Amino acid sequence: MMTIYKWENGSLTKSDDFGPSCWISLSEPSTAELEQVLNFSKAPRDFLTDPLDREERPRFESEDGYNLVIVHVPLPVRGDEDDESVLPYETLPLGIVLFGESVITICAQTTPVTGAFLDQIRRVCPPNESNRFMFRLLWHAAVLFLRYLRDMHAKIEDLEDSLHESISNEVLLKLLTYQKSLVYFTTSLKADNILINRLDRARQLNLSEDDSDTLDDAAVEYQQALETATIHANILNGTLDTFASLINNNLSNVMKYMTAATILLAVPTVITSAYGMNIPLHMQEFPHAFAVLSCISGVLAIGIIGTLFYLYKKRIF
Repeated sequence: MMTIYKWENGSLTKSDDFGPSCWISLSEPSTAELEQVLNFSKAPRDFLTDPLDREERPRFESEDGYNLVIVHVPLPVRGDEDDESVLPYETLPLGIVLFGESVITICAQTTPVTGAFLDQIRRVCPPNESNRFMFRLLWHAAVLFLRYLRDMHAKIEDLEDSLHESISNEVLLKLLTYQKSLVYFTTSLKADNILINRLDRARQLNLSEDDSDTLDDAAVEYQQALETATIHANILNGTLDTFASLINNNLSNVMKYMTAATILLAVPTVITSAYGMNIPLHMQEFPHAFAVLSCISGVLAIGIIGTLFYLYKKRIF
């Protein structure tokens, strides 16, 4: 999908054709749309195709007056929240091409970053101020990272409360999906921070003082998002490790009690099985042999119970 915005009468408005000062927003573009933009901008083809690769890393390139910035942005996954296999959030590359007085943004999927950016920037920054336009877009991406991190933190706390009541496989698997999302966020934010630092030193951009201030604001938000994602990831890792230890401890307790029950049942079983053999045995002619054997088994069982209880009180068993 291609949407063109022109700066007219102090505001960004939709347009059907290209202009000297415009913002071209491409999301899931078709081949025909890419060709239209290439014919208008004369930009290198790989500047428009590289951001469509979901594995593309954040980077900055400059060639023949065209500047390309690829940054990772957050993306909420629309799916069944009860499905433990669906990641709640992921990241994907967003390409920003600066040329002349126009800006091109291109992404393999529709992302809320450009929508939120348009709502806030419509009457603030024209595309011909391309550097500031790009830095404000980066700032909005960082703000979305922080918003989604807050949402994830709240949902993780709710899942942890559920685990405190009863350990459930479904809840643990859901926590695992949030752990994966935090890994994606942390990895992407590290690469984005490296990119931001490089933009601050890029001579090709010819940054003004206002541009540098806007970039500094974006850098602060990205650093905050990275630190927040790292903290949440470490906390979640510790939580999952703790619950894994609890599961192992509960399993050990169950095995301990089953072992005690096995020992308790083994004593009378051994005695009675010995007297069930078809060979001459002591007291086999005695009329009260069964009662005597039952009493012996009972005394031994009581002795075993007393020993286990003593060990339990001493925290040995």
